[in-house]
Amino acid sequence: MERSFHYYGTYCAATLAGYDPEESLQIAYSAQLVDWCSKTFLTRIGGPLYAATTQLPIEMASARTDPVGLADITRIWASFHFLPYDLYAQVNKGGRRYRNKYRMICGPNGDLLVDTVTLARGKSLQATGLAMHVLADTWAHRYFAGTPSLVINNIDRYFVELLPADDARQATGGEPYVERPVRFRHNLKAADDLYAGIYTRTVYQPSENAVMNLGHGRAGHLPDYSFARYRYVPAWNDYEEILKDNPTEYYQAFCQMVYALGWLRGTHDAGSADGAGNTDGAFKTHTYDTRTVAPYEQHIRHMLQKRQLGEGACEDWHAFGRSLTGRDLPEFDLNAHVQEYLDAPAGAKDATFLGKFILAALAQKGMVVNRIYASGNPLAGRSIEYDANDFKGIRDFLPLVGYLGRGDEHD
Repeated sequence: MERSFHYYGTYCAATLAGYDPEESLQIAYSAQLVDWCSKTFLTRIGGPLYAATTQLPIEMASARTDPVGLADITRIWASFHFLPYDLYAQVNKGGRRYRNKYRMICGPNGDLLVDTVTLARGKSLQATGLAMHVLADTWAHRYFAGTPSLVINNIDRYFVELLPADDARQATGGEPYVERPVRFRHNLKAADDLYAGIYTRTVYQPSENAVMNLGHGRAGHLPDYSFARYRYVPAWNDYEEILKDNPTEYYQAFCQMVYALGWLRGTHDAGSADGAGNTDGAFKTHTYDTRTVAPYEQHIRHMLQKRQLGEGACEDWHAFGRSLTGRDLPEFDLNAHVQEYLDAPAGAKDATFLGKFILAALAQKGMVVNRIYASGNPLAGRSIEYDANDFKGIRDFLPLVGYLGRGDEHD
């Protein structure tokens, strides 16, 4: 997803869920920070490198693709951007390596989503924002895996975009969409051409573990565009096509965020269209706060379907947030909280804005890697927590142990 949804959209969702403007800003900033908290950034501020939630292009260019390097890549992208849907999925073809990679395919409403949102409850607003980024990306990045894999993430030559038909055609009973073949190119400096249907993607690499085969790189940025509707054939689907309807799914993602944010805030447990409540108080999958969002549904759907990139989409969501709170949302600034972290004494860094985000990132990555390793899948590397001698790996870091054992939602 783009900044328009992760930053401005999350701000709107948090506001609708009952957070005040300052709380909503902290949640939105943390959701967007997931796309910027790289090892390069953490090195600059003196933070722990294990807390990286993304990799910059320059970092990816020099990334190792041996088992250790691949595990490092997978820990980042599977934990924060391509949350696996079913680590125990039944796979009736291929060997163990194929099954392990298949089980890393991202999708919404999986068990790991429950773990992600539950992990953030009672913790900081930074943890809440981080969880919302992960939740939103399960919708945008579904059908792709956060580990380099040609046999999972590659696509067939058949890739068509569905464009809305003109009003006259629809009025006469024609199909609501017309198909247009997508043309891909590899010029990373060229902007996607929405009108000509030309999009940039990664260069084909026949090596199974090439970094070019990470996530949805072979499909370009189409999965991140809220307006995109397309049909394509993924490498793992036995040459069966998949329809991806981003406007519909992004709306579901927004309604699920409002529900999840309300659940994290502890203000309501109901949220589905039929009013079914959460009788046991647990976070529920396939639950969407459509009632709260209903007064704004048409406006939100219009924004999601609008064919525009970058600042245009940001301004639309910004204006929506302004209409909800009466306040302008400041531009995302990666350096906004850096000085506070740098100036804090060693024993007080965890209480800063970035310190709270780092703790949330460590907890999320540790949880996801633990789940992957416990399932018998080695792709994210070894989780020492499950090894002998009762050694807990990153959970031996005292600040993280304290974080996991306390509730500090509004600290």
